[in-house]
Amino acid sequence: MTASTATAPAPAEPTSTWHGRLDLRYRREGARTVSHDRHEGPLRVLQALYPEGEGICHHVLVHPPGGVVGGDRLEIDVALGAGAHALVTSPGATRFYRGGGRHAAQTARLVLAAGARLEWLPLETIAYPGCDAANAVQFELGPGSALLGWDVLALGMPASNAPFDRGCIEQRLCWPGRWLERARIDAGDALLLDGPLGFDGQRALGTLWLAGAEPWPPQLRERLLEAARELAAASLLAARCGVTPLLPALLVMRVLGPRVEPVWQLLRAVRAAWRDAAWGLPEAPPRVWRT
Repeated sequence: MTASTATAPAPAEPTSTWHGRLDLRYRREGARTVSHDRHEGPLRVLQALYPEGEGICHHVLVHPPGGVVGGDRLEIDVALGAGAHALVTSPGATRFYRGGGRHAAQTARLVLAAGARLEWLPLETIAYPGCDAANAVQFELGPGSALLGWDVLALGMPASNAPFDRGCIEQRLCWPGRWLERARIDAGDALLLDGPLGFDGQRALGTLWLAGAEPWPPQLRERLLEAARELAAASLLAARCGVTPLLPALLVMRVLGPRVEPVWQLLRAVRAAWRDAAWGLPEAPPRVWRT
């Protein structure tokens, strides 16, 4: 995993911009989930992998420039046909470098048809000092479909003497008509970043969610909640995490930490527990997580 303590320098000033788009399509053909992708600009996926068998397609999303600078626009459109199951992750962090007076944005739209399953598991987003950025995820669920996803944000890189002391980033998670979270995190907002009702001095935030088109059965919902709470209580971040059923069909876990690694490790453990309880599937971590 790419940690928020990495030392890769940001460019002095952005001199060019990228407008990239990636369309990912999945469909079920018999027992196999088949994929098709099309890209414009610097977004693409690596070879489709099937480490769990033909029914689940694993894809690794890559951004060759290595970072997002002011003026960049990246759009990811993912659509799953009926009964398809895909897992999408990334080999490293999404890095929003300083904006140079221009706004940068990445948006992901996830649409699931009836009975489809998607695991949206990119690695962390790093907000570099001086960035002006927005990162958004929106999803739609067809009957009987489900989405297991996470969003991990690191503010600056304090261990590399690059604290998030200027700039801003907007985070948005949206399930239209059912769930909307929108936060503008400004480096100058000390009450938000250091106050006890905000980040409380922490600089990494993780959000994990499990959304179903229909309400989770009460017994299953309690099993999912209990599994997350047991893992949280046993972690070093026990005092800074919580899980709740925001809706009968939506479970959300939030974790604060001083850096990305312990946040990611806890979310990964809960993701594995939820995958097993909800779908009867083992953890099956993508290969890039082991490098």
